[in-house]
Amino acid sequence: MSAERAAAAADTARGTARPPSPGFDAAWAHPVLGRLLRGRQDRQRLDRRHPWLLDTAVVLFVVLISLPDLLWGHGSSPFGDTDSRGRLPSAVLFVFTAALIVPLWWRRRAPAATFFVIALVSLAQWSLGLWLPAGISALIALYTLARQGSLRVLGWAFAVAAANVVLAACFLAPVDHPLPGVFFLLGTVTAATTVGLTLRIRQMYLAALEDRARRLEVEHEQRLRLTAAAERSRVAREMHDIVGHNLSVMVSVADGAATLATNRHEQSAGALRILGDTGRQAMDELRRVLGVLREEQDEARSLSPQPGIRDLDPLLARVRAAGLAVTYRTVGDLDALGDGVQLTVYRIVQEALTNTLKHAGTGSAAEVTVAADTGTVRIRVADTGPQIAAMGSRTGADGSPGHGLVGIRQRAAMYGGVVTLGPRDTGHGWIVDVVLDVPSAPAAPGDPLP
Repeated sequence: MSAERAAAAADTARGTARPPSPGFDAAWAHPVLGRLLRGRQDRQRLDRRHPWLLDTAVVLFVVLISLPDLLWGHGSSPFGDTDSRGRLPSAVLFVFTAALIVPLWWRRRAPAATFFVIALVSLAQWSLGLWLPAGISALIALYTLARQGSLRVLGWAFAVAAANVVLAACFLAPVDHPLPGVFFLLGTVTAATTVGLTLRIRQMYLAALEDRARRLEVEHEQRLRLTAAAERSRVAREMHDIVGHNLSVMVSVADGAATLATNRHEQSAGALRILGDTGRQAMDELRRVLGVLREEQDEARSLSPQPGIRDLDPLLARVRAAGLAVTYRTVGDLDALGDGVQLTVYRIVQEALTNTLKHAGTGSAAEVTVAADTGTVRIRVADTGPQIAAMGSRTGADGSPGHGLVGIRQRAAMYGGVVTLGPRDTGHGWIVDVVLDVPSAPAAPGDPLP
């Protein structure tokens, strides 16, 4: 069963207002069935808040059934007339009726004790030749025990109920036709037990679905966190290479300038040596802090430079060779962007095109646009995949966002980017639109400093 169906069944078990699944939309839209479903959920919520209301209603229901027979009864039983009541005082009938009805108040809090008390009272009334309408309490108590009580106790309770009705119909309060009477009474006992067990199994099934939906939700959140953590680790390793390279250049330039200043006997030599030592210290700290993120399998990969804007052309060539028609357009001076920004642009385009190949297929086309403006860089990747691919969310097989989409958001977050992901307005294809806030480019040699 899918996670959506499990979550829908869990919502039904909790009594929430939304329909349990799309297949029930017609039932919920129906004026009668929808009202019954909503009314059932309202009753469940009311019973959870005030459980004594239902217990009181059941007691009053049995009282209303018993009162007419107590006030205007003529001593009739379900199987024929009997004169047993005429020989007993009216107070005895009221006492037996009360003894059969009052224990129902505790039927859900102590189902086993309630049933055995009512069964004992029923046996006593049958031994006097009485067939009181309040005897239906035994069936209600048996039903409650089957639904909420111990299953081991239920077996003994069913045996006691069956023995009671056989004794009553054949020996204690004989009827005119014992065999049909026993058949009828055993049928009611079996029906009460079956209904209780059926509702109990249904409740257990819904509870299992609710637990499954809760666990799937937790697993979904954990999967998202693990994906985000893995992507952050990957970004950190790549930025470690870029920052380490830039620091190495700075230290080399500072050492060279310090040597030149020493040869010229300039006072700036000491400051330049301090700058070089500080850069080396920063490199050691950077290697110590971020080096733990590098795995052994990535050591060989770290020897090559990180990709940038110029590497988009080989990437697009490989995508075209895979069967996806790609149109590439650039706006602005992209080469002036920093190494970190270029790496982010490259990875976003790579993830977006990979997502297009995976979901839209090789028969579609994609448009890649990278535009650099003052303080911002915009990456837009739009494909023209089939409508069926655009209608659904491009997520994993279990409904969770794909790793590529999480990676795009994580990389854009480094530069305060705004990410837009979703189907295109035309109804065909998917669009990935990312706007990055990039820092100003460093001043070129010879430019005046601010």
